[in-house]
Amino acid sequence: MRIAVIGTGNVGGTLGLGWARAGHEVVFGSRDPNGSEVMRLLKGNNNTTASPVSEVAKHAEVIALAVPWSAVPNIVSEIGAELRGKVLIDCTNPAKQRLTMDHSAGSGGEQVAQLLPGTKVVKAFNTTGFENMQNPKYPDGAVTMFYAGDDADAKKTVHALARELGFDPVDAGGLPQSHTLETLASLWGSLAYGQKMGRGIAFRLIRR
Repeated sequence: MRIAVIGTGNVGGTLGLGWARAGHEVVFGSRDPNGSEVMRLLKGNNNTTASPVSEVAKHAEVIALAVPWSAVPNIVSEIGAELRGKVLIDCTNPAKQRLTMDHSAGSGGEQVAQLLPGTKVVKAFNTTGFENMQNPKYPDGAVTMFYAGDDADAKKTVHALARELGFDPVDAGGLPQSHTLETLASLWGSLAYGQKMGRGIAFRLIRR
């Protein structure tokens, strides 16, 4: 599968390299595809290339949006036409400051979907730190990766991509559940930072 990852920070870089190791063709979208941050991701990693953001989605089947919330409107306006009919994994959180989500205009996932009519938006990979994306295995089992969306086939794709990274993927329901997942991200941050538990924590759904 050809996956475009928009964002080369901790989350985007980790997801992209994980999928590349799983055998997918990954192209990183960056404002500076020749920059040192991008070169670090490409060095020694098979199945990875880089492209300007304006071109990254043209030939991709799945696009992962892993940028700060403030960057979302500009990126959407720039490449929105290329996303129609494709699966977009929304990894963002509508945070104006650490720990606090701004849901005054609705959940971030729903806002992204409204900006991208015809795109199959699935909220995922937003509820935990990038370290857990590098290694989602804990002594008690795999970290749960909740995802939410309205397109059944798109959710199957995200489910498979999460499992390939080692997560326990769980369907949380329709896209309105993005609100819940974004609040869960806020809780993770509150525990990691506010309660000083550190970033080596994660949520796991327990089944009887």
